[in-house]
Amino acid sequence: MVFLGDDILRWLVLAIGGAMAVGNILALTRPRPPGRAGDDLRRPPLLRSLVMIAVGTLASIWALASLVAG
Repeated sequence: MVFLGDDILRWLVLAIGGAMAVGNILALTRPRPPGRAGDDLRRPPLLRSLVMIAVGTLASIWALASLVAG
């Protein structure tokens, strides 16, 4: 017997989509720590972050709806 049964793919999509959305939201909203030098960007690209937030949110909603319905 598999631990999460036939829903393992749905749980994985929920986890990855949620991590994608939350990670990009935090990257946009967190303050940059002082004293960091190097080739780091001053802030993440806004359009790419917004697209990743939308994709992650959509995947999470889809996986959650699949878990509830199935």
